[in-house]
Amino acid sequence: MIRRSVLALASAVILATTSAFAEGVIKLGAISPKTGPLAGGAVVTQWPNIQLWVEQVNAVGGLNVGGEMMTIDLIEYDDKTNPGEHIKLAQRLATQDKVDFVVAPYGTGFNIASAPIYGKFGYPMIAVSAITDKVDELTGRYPNLFFTLGTTTAFVEGVKAILMEQRDAGAIGNEIAMVNVADAFGIELADKARELFTAEGFKIVYDKSYPLGTPDLSPVMKGAKDSGAKAFIAWSYPPDSFGLAEQAIIEDLDVNVYYSAVATSFPAFSNAFGSKINNVLGAGGTNVDDPKIAEYREAHLKITGKVADYWASANTYAALQILEQAIVGAATLDREVVTQYIKDNTFDTVMGDLNFKDNFSNTFWSVGQWQDGVFRGVKGSNVDGAVDVRLKDGWK
Repeated sequence: MIRRSVLALASAVILATTSAFAEGVIKLGAISPKTGPLAGGAVVTQWPNIQLWVEQVNAVGGLNVGGEMMTIDLIEYDDKTNPGEHIKLAQRLATQDKVDFVVAPYGTGFNIASAPIYGKFGYPMIAVSAITDKVDELTGRYPNLFFTLGTTTAFVEGVKAILMEQRDAGAIGNEIAMVNVADAFGIELADKARELFTAEGFKIVYDKSYPLGTPDLSPVMKGAKDSGAKAFIAWSYPPDSFGLAEQAIIEDLDVNVYYSAVATSFPAFSNAFGSKINNVLGAGGTNVDDPKIAEYREAHLKITGKVADYWASANTYAALQILEQAIVGAATLDREVVTQYIKDNTFDTVMGDLNFKDNFSNTFWSVGQWQDGVFRGVKGSNVDGAVDVRLKDGWK
């Protein structure tokens, strides 16, 4: 079982040595896609880690909250990848289900859209699948909102650093083919990339956006191939990350740097394409040689029956570890007190020791790469274990 905080371990000791406990339940609400275009990502990174954490907590009798053992009662809803549906369900969680805490939504746009409703009810909201440069603005407006996955600029900077390294090595020139999914995530990343790439002398010779859920990405990839650029960058979400890779293989896209964003780190990505995606770059990463990560991945597989991805899965679990340690440490279900505890303390998580400065954690991976069947972190902030980037050398 994943090593938990000292306080959580103390809860297990109390369970083993005390014959009776005060009965109590912590209601936890979770709303994320189970259907719709973003379901493919949420069912890999979001839902299994909620299941893992809840089962582990309840297996040791729950959390020790001020001397009372309290189990987790999970109330979950499918927002159908619809922001309006999510907000309606969030209102229901707060006013009808009267949950004590919530899991932050899946997806940048959903975190931003739902922040007002969760902020209204004071739920600490540890966002693990949201990347934005609006952190200061959002956390200033919603002091209950925390970010753990990095900023738009940081993610683009990671990719930019790789492009500059490979240009300096003569592997690519100044020309880039760039595409993006047309939602808050892809649009913001593409806008920042245009700014940062061109400032370094790169020329975006192909620049195309496409709607979320686009079924046929062959025209997009044909355009990228026709551009002749040796670097391909896609600010993509799960369905299109798979679709773009499929079309790159069909078109035999001749590039030395290939990057796609969300879902590139999924085990299913490797399962779908095998060795063909060797040396493909993508968003996120982990230090797979870290014993804590290995132990987490083993527990994830054992309890959920699913292989964890190599990025947001561990971050989602870490966010729940933070919530756990904050509830136990604050010794209360008072959301305001728990929120302040998150602001003031450092947390022992599967991603290492995490803390927040102005509601932002500056420890995260930004770029990883498939290398011989494993997705390894290559760029990040305050992380250990980064490996050297390899060139894409065909699609065989």
